Amino acid sequence: MSILKELDELIGAEVVTTETAEKIRDYYKLKSKHSGNKFFVVFGILGAILVGLGLILIIAHNWDDLSKGTKVFFAYAPLVIAQLFCAFTLWRKPDSTSWKEASSAFLFCAVGASISLVSQVYNIHGDLPKFLMIWMMLCLPVVYLMKSSMASLLYIAGVSYYCWESNRFFHWDHHESYNYWWMLLLIVPHYYLLVKNKRNSNFTVFHNWVVPISLTVCLGSVANHADNIMYISYMCLFGFFYILGTSPAFTAMKRNVNGYLVIGSLGTTQILLNLSFNHFWTRMVEWHSGLTNWENSPELYSAIIIGTLALGLLVYLNRNGINEFHPMKILFLIFVPVFIIGVNSHYTAMAIINALVLAAGLFTIWNGVRNDHLGVLNYGLLTITALIICRFFDSHMSFIIRGILFVLVGVGFFVTNYLMLRKRKQMSS
Repeated sequence: MSILKELDELIGAEVVTTETAEKIRDYYKLKSKHSGNKFFVVFGILGAILVGLGLILIIAHNWDDLSKGTKVFFAYAPLVIAQLFCAFTLWRKPDSTSWKEASSAFLFCAVGASISLVSQVYNIHGDLPKFLMIWMMLCLPVVYLMKSSMASLLYIAGVSYYCWESNRFFHWDHHESYNYWWMLLLIVPHYYLLVKNKRNSNFTVFHNWVVPISLTVCLGSVANHADNIMYISYMCLFGFFYILGTSPAFTAMKRNVNGYLVIGSLGTTQILLNLSFNHFWTRMVEWHSGLTNWENSPELYSAIIIGTLALGLLVYLNRNGINEFHPMKILFLIFVPVFIIGVNSHYTAMAIINALVLAAGLFTIWNGVRNDHLGVLNYGLLTITALIICRFFDSHMSFIIRGILFVLVGVGFFVTNYLMLRKRKQMSS
């Protein structure tokens, strides 16, 4: 670091004291050590996975030439080796993150390889969802025994893939895919401790993205015959994400690493833009006329459960005075009556949806200006631009009016960014 080279000069000029200079040196030594440890963890995990995959490929290439006993030996060998690495880590390297994560990733892959190889040797038949479920259940103890966040991420990815395969979205066989929810709950204690104790860890950041993505993808597995009600479920889910992203546990993070805040905002905006078209509400009326027994549908139950969780979190944060107002936090509440209105009067619902998108965009712009945040400001402008583009393809406005609207938004982009940058320059000078 250049500042370290200049410390002696700064001491001689009496800009800093000798004690302060030593503290600066100690700080950068510690920072350099942590940076090196991070790289070692990453390369350790990649190395463990690549070694495991390489061994599997070598064995697979010569598989047909091996005897049954040799096949069984190679089926169990990676599993035994991986467990020995984990035992060595717990015994001699209990405080080494790189050893824990690398050995856990190796064991995670070895378990799946061993199951599939033994099944192939003894012709044990089964389908992919059952294989994934057994694999994940066998590897769940690895997460807590090794305190491995990498194993946790692999587990979440595995149960998400299990949900996808067991349901094959819209094939309407939901009973097996429902296992996803209790399987995901089993990883919550590890995730909670990760957020509580290692909030700024890279593994925590990865979890903050992987968990909401998994929930967003797998929520569709509950869709049955009343699938349009899933719009309410997803609005409540994205509302819950956004509120959670603004809670004290996540507000200290930068916006680009706060997966709940980003996915909640983008998801809410995307649904509202989709429902701002007239043809959706026209089909909604036709869908509702032929709908029966929707009161006992899993879609309605999911909407009620997720909506209750989102509302409960919103009330809790507001009561404790730790949550500032933003329209995005209450849009899921407004959306429910609008959705019901749309069944009988789709023009009214469409008008309200467009007004909500416009209001959310304007408030986001104002929030960006108030907090001097160019990213938030431009996100609000992009929201309004997206709304205008949607209306460009869904209205009978003349091309002149459409062109004027685009020009006004373009001018808005330029003027607002110019004024904010000018304000920053004046404040710094």
